[in-house]
Amino acid sequence: MLALHRALQTGHSIECLVTIRSLAKDSYMYHLPNIALTELSAKAMNLPLVIGETSEGKEKELGVLREILSDLKKSAGIKGVVSGAIASNYQKKRVDSIASGLGLKSIAPLWHRDEEKLLEEMLAEKMEIIIVGVYAAGLDERWLGRKLDGAALGDLAALREKFGLSLAGEGGELETLVVNAPLFNKRIGIEKAEKEWDGARGELRVKKATLC
Repeated sequence: MLALHRALQTGHSIECLVTIRSLAKDSYMYHLPNIALTELSAKAMNLPLVIGETSEGKEKELGVLREILSDLKKSAGIKGVVSGAIASNYQKKRVDSIASGLGLKSIAPLWHRDEEKLLEEMLAEKMEIIIVGVYAAGLDERWLGRKLDGAALGDLAALREKFGLSLAGEGGELETLVVNAPLFNKRIGIEKAEKEWDGARGELRVKKATLC
């Protein structure tokens, strides 16, 4: 969401959003927890959303993204793709490769930026973010549903010192959900959610949400 915001600030126009839903249990490329809520995010920003699905793993799951971007180049005349990659070479290289193969620009406004500064920028932009997945040492059930604020950022920084985790979850340590941002005309209100915790990792599954 911050990458989208920065892209607009630097003069790019956004034609549409693209979401890939992986039906597999894990994905090397794509966000999993509560991914269906991107439909509400798109409505909150008045942007069209293109959804693709894949059940394949690793390299094969890239095909659906390539097909969607190819179709959008023809139908909408897109000239590039924006991603929020910060430090993941795996994701960045694959988006770069797909874009290059289609003659598109790969735009990554957050690439190699300091993670702590990026989180501070998100807070300064009044983005409302909650943690919906935890998968690393030091992150327990109490983090699920926790709002990312100054106190949470301080606690994450302490855990980074102790366990070496990425503040932005670039190593798969955590996943987040943006429920409000500068580009939203309405926020996402979570009406029902359940925690799933197996003693080492867990997720907050949003069962019902609306724009409010």
